[in-house]
Amino acid sequence: MTWHITEDAEAFLAAAGDHFAADPARNTVLLTVGEGARRRPVESGRYGWWTEPDGRVTGAFLFTLPHQPALGPMSAVAARALAHVLPDAAGSTGVRGEEETAEAFARELCRVTGRTWTTTRRMRLHRLADLTPPDPAPTGRARPAGAEDIPLAVEWMRHFARDIGEDADVDYTPNIAPRVAEGRLHLWETDEAGPVSMASVSRIVAGQARISPVFTPAARRGRGYAGAVTTAVTRAALDAGAAQVLLFTDTANPTSNALYRRLGYRPVIDHVGLTIS
Repeated sequence: MTWHITEDAEAFLAAAGDHFAADPARNTVLLTVGEGARRRPVESGRYGWWTEPDGRVTGAFLFTLPHQPALGPMSAVAARALAHVLPDAAGSTGVRGEEETAEAFARELCRVTGRTWTTTRRMRLHRLADLTPPDPAPTGRARPAGAEDIPLAVEWMRHFARDIGEDADVDYTPNIAPRVAEGRLHLWETDEAGPVSMASVSRIVAGQARISPVFTPAARRGRGYAGAVTTAVTRAALDAGAAQVLLFTDTANPTSNALYRRLGYRPVIDHVGLTIS
């Protein structure tokens, strides 16, 4: 049993392809981020897969700056072994993944380095069952974002990153521009205020697509815009052929969890974000 680590996202997706295809939902982060890195190589990206003695791949991870390492579903044995071989693991400030997996990694890393870890975020992966649009719908309409909307979407992305505890001092233009060019970012707009909310969906990989981000400026919240624009990008993903549409919620936010349940999303499994200090 061993880890194989590469800087080549395409090699990573090929090596772990059968493993990902067996459960695309639980591997959604690795699939969507890995596909993005394959199309636009990420400096200092690290990708790895765990093989059993018979050669089967049964776990995987990726680590692309400025994000924390993301672990897919794997055994505790694999998670503990990863703490010893992950490049720059000793300097890692955190990890994210399914709760048991992330904790096994963090516990082992802290055991050998003398550091400590705490749970700083709890997330829940949801999968669409039957789409149920908001009724009544809010005023306004959805439309795909255009090139002229990129500066606004980049600014909103910074606010979204800040809201979820990620680095907001990043130029998100390379993240937003492809979403706009490919019609994967939608805005909800009203005649009075223009754009009031946005939502985006990943490319379809292994039949799954994941919605992120969904963002409404604080002054516009509570009016149904997020549910309406999420419905629009969900429909777009289904129309494009997605067999599964997924999204994450913060378990500490009862408003968003209730919203997505009303739209037809159902829980799959919980994830955590751990801080290592």
